[in-house]
Amino acid sequence: MRGITRRFPGVVALQDVSLSLGRGEVLALTGENGAGKSTLIKILGGAQAPDAGEVLLDGRAVRFGSVRDARQAGIALIHQELMLAPNLDVAGNIFLGGEARPLGLVSPLRRRAMHDAAAGLLKRVGLQQPPDTPVARLTVGEMQMVEIAKALAHAARIVIMDEPTSSLTAGEAERLFAIVRQLRADGIGVVYISHRMDEVMDLADRVTVLRDGRNAGELTRETATRDRVIELMVGRDLSTGYFPERPPAAALEPVLEVRDLLVPGAPAPVSFTAGRGEIVGFAGLVGSGRTELMQTVFGVTPALAGTMTLDGAAYAPRSPADAIARGVYLAPEDRKRHGLVLPMTIAENVSLPALAPRPRLALLDRARERRTAEAEVARFRVKTPSVHRPVVNLSGGNQQKVVLGKWLALSPRVLIVDEPTRGIDVGAKAEIYRHLAGLAAQGLAILMVSSEMEEVLGLSDRVVVMRERRLAGVLGRGELSAARVGRLMTGVAEEVAS
Repeated sequence: MRGITRRFPGVVALQDVSLSLGRGEVLALTGENGAGKSTLIKILGGAQAPDAGEVLLDGRAVRFGSVRDARQAGIALIHQELMLAPNLDVAGNIFLGGEARPLGLVSPLRRRAMHDAAAGLLKRVGLQQPPDTPVARLTVGEMQMVEIAKALAHAARIVIMDEPTSSLTAGEAERLFAIVRQLRADGIGVVYISHRMDEVMDLADRVTVLRDGRNAGELTRETATRDRVIELMVGRDLSTGYFPERPPAAALEPVLEVRDLLVPGAPAPVSFTAGRGEIVGFAGLVGSGRTELMQTVFGVTPALAGTMTLDGAAYAPRSPADAIARGVYLAPEDRKRHGLVLPMTIAENVSLPALAPRPRLALLDRARERRTAEAEVARFRVKTPSVHRPVVNLSGGNQQKVVLGKWLALSPRVLIVDEPTRGIDVGAKAEIYRHLAGLAAQGLAILMVSSEMEEVLGLSDRVVVMRERRLAGVLGRGELSAARVGRLMTGVAEEVAS
């Protein structure tokens, strides 16, 4: 790709960007949210056309008018949000759009031939599922394998993976890494987009870094280090001070007290407290029950038993509206499904939680809505030309900032953040860490669910560890270590919950 430029109304997404990929090479493409990575790979994958520049394949200029054109040229794009049909089986998804029909569209599908071919592809990617398994029954990791098998079914020479491990367990991620290495050994070029530096360092032969829609630099395997990649991404050194310095937690006044709370589907009750100015981290493996617990605290699923108090008064939300009215807010794990209304503007999303019941003919104060949104955009440094821009057009990191901004525009007492930096680059992560620490310093109680050990250890005053929907233990800051948290998460060694 040479001199690629792409403009959208009010913003230049890419300016004279170049990228190269060789046969049997893994190229890591990194950059902050909004740096232009998604736009660049959409152009390579045929989903968008550049305003300037050219794409060359085997030295010859090509121009893709559609995703089908790119696929026929051997380029497969695997999106972060998987593009599978859950109502079809695995074989049907692999060959969707390219089904075996000997007599054209009027002939019946050759299902036996499709299933036999799918079985061979599934074996190649290491997925132990029959081809007739409905995709809806698969885990996210298994769906990822189906996407790769789908790419191989179309004889892909280039496979683009956008944040492929963002929703995978550790075991599923390891299987994916093995497949990436096998693709490289088979001579297939892989463009691997990830914000996780350990993956980049482990897999990449080269690293191309974008910043603000331009090439920021390129590193080889020998010259790439975590700190050097981050420096190119953000334009400053984040190797020190990545997590903000926070004073040791003193005896804190309890804000939220949870006693013997029984969450639907949990085998045992859970108890914990969160003090004023405290960040309580919640660690655990996928399926440990952390998100379900937070949803009960927020009133999505009422508790079956137990009690909660908020600033000493009884707290038993029957709905999220009850929780919001009491100053308990949730920034959910899936920001696109549960945290935002994507077609609406930034200003409209920020103002939504503050809309009180009003007379039918009452008008919204649009000027106040705009001022509030502009204040939150400035606070979080959201990259946007206007607060009237639809949220769907923002990068993932900027969408997450809008989710946090809409709650902070109110007066929270307890802020729940579920996977607050999932799919977000290191620069945006550092900003969000700084904001969370600042909110705690102002006296806000924060409950933080995170699957990133570094995040849990770097921000938390205390860590509540969950395993199989039970409380496995509670560790204070002085007791925190990756080994101790890991043992509690996996049940390798029993520790007494406190």
